[in-house]
Parts: sequence; C-alpha cells; structure tokens
Amino acid sequence: MRPDFVPEHIAEQDIRPLLIAGANGTLGRAFGRICHTRGLVTVALGRDELDIISPVSVEKALDTIRPWAVVNAAGYVRVDEAENDAGQCFSENATGPSVLATACAARGLSFLTFSSDLVFDGQQAEPYTESAKPNPLNVYGRSKLAAEQRVLAVHPQALVVRTSAFFSAWDEFNFVYFALEAARARRRFEVADDVRISPTYVPDLVNASLDLLMDEAHGIWHVVNDGACTWAELARMAAERAGLSSDFLVPRPMAEFNLPAARPAQSVLRSENGMVLPSLDDTLNRCVGEMRHHWAV
Repeated sequence: MRPDFVPEHIAEQDIRPLLIAGANGTLGRAFGRICHTRGLVTVALGRDELDIISPVSVEKALDTIRPWAVVNAAGYVRVDEAENDAGQCFSENATGPSVLATACAARGLSFLTFSSDLVFDGQQAEPYTESAKPNPLNVYGRSKLAAEQRVLAVHPQALVVRTSAFFSAWDEFNFVYFALEAARARRRFEVADDVRISPTYVPDLVNASLDLLMDEAHGIWHVVNDGACTWAELARMAAERAGLSSDFLVPRPMAEFNLPAARPAQSVLRSENGMVLPSLDDTLNRCVGEMRHHWAV
C-alpha cells in the first residue's frame, strides 16, 4: 500500500522529488509554491508526517519517497520563548537538522537547511560575511550555530543558508505585514530604531537557495537582499510604498522593549561567495505591490 504522504503520480511514475520538511511554515509553503512554478516535483511533509527529531521517522520518509534532495524548512522560531525553552529549541533547531543530514549523507542525498543572522553578536561595524566568527547572544542563535556545526560535521556537502528578517506577501507572520496592518488601522506601532538588519524577501530567498542546491553548492552561504536598514526604517519604507502615513510609527531603542532574548545591534549579512540578490528597494516594491493587490480584491 502506498503511504498517504506519497502522491500517486510520483509513486506511479517513479519520479524522484524534492522532499520539503516543515511544509506548514513560511519557508515550507514558499518552497512548495515556487517549486510548482518552476516545474519541480516536491513532497512537502508537516510534523505529523515527518518528525525530523526521530531517526526512525526520517529514515522511513527517505526510504519511501526516495528524494534527490531534502530541504529542511522546519524549526523552532520563537526567539524570546527560547530563553526559557532551550531544550525544545535545541531539539528542533540543532538535533533535527543533524538527524536529517546524517540520513541524507548515508544515502548520498543533497541537503539544505537554514541558519540565522542571530549567530553573530553585532560587535563589528561592517557586515558579516560567511567567514566571520559567530558569537550568538541568545539561546535561539546558539541553537542555530549548533545546527551549522553538527550538520556540516556529518554531511560536509550539505548547504547551510544563513538569512535574516525575511518577509513576504504570502502569509501574515512577518514584520512587514504587521507594520502595514498597523498603518492601515492607524494603530500605534512601536519599533526598534537602533538595530540594523538585512531584510530578505522570501521568494528571492527560496529561488536563490534552490539555485544553489541544484548547483550542488555546499558549506555556509549568506543569502539576503542587497541593502540594510533598521526595523523602524523598514516599516517606514513599506508604509511609503503602500501610500500610507508613517505617523503610526513610534521609534524606540531596542533596550526599552525589555525582550527576554538579547539581539545584536547590527546583524547585516553580506556574501563573500558572490551571492547577490535584488535590492531591498526592488523587493519592497514587489512585496507591497502584491499586498495592495490582495487588499483590493
């Protein structure tokens, strides 16, 4: 009997798909959508179908689906909650990817997983490149650094993509969406004005990561859009492109938010591997344009 998570057309035609773990998150859904557009066959599994922490679950999925590569879009994303939930954070962000990487290495499969700008401490003035020394300030960042180290130790040909502050018009769980919803409602929106980041557009991130995976790139790559700004500047730029007033913005120093997890004062990323994505200006225009289209429907 064919397992429920293997689509019939794949089982019958013996197509080797791309396996996406974490089907229900922002990245997982974006990978499914873009792979469909690009004509790439995928099997996308949620946690109920693929528990990346369980070697038995991982091996069963790989043996059944027989993918040519695996993308890990799963993980623990609650940066502040991680401070009091380190065990679960490390389990999902470090153990899970290493289990997947180990199984992929044993089968000679390509493997892609994602890391974060929060592996850095923000102490240097210039952007961080792939060779910069990590020094995370919080539990989440430490879990991502542990994942990088464990994955590349068991699967040296794996691809680890570090990215930053991604946003999209395709779901509601990102900063640009929250900022524009506040602007549309003329609702006060407090935002940090002293933390510099590399905002990254999800469709650009996914397309570039797929290109690297198919080119058999390996090791650590920084994949972000070309540009840097503070969170307050990002909210202001998005509002301007949407034709909305930015009077709703209340810029504040990050320290005044009293968040449980410390953040680097600057975590701007740049690639020394030659990876360059479109400018932040361009991506905001595309993202906000798509959001305005949805509002008009």
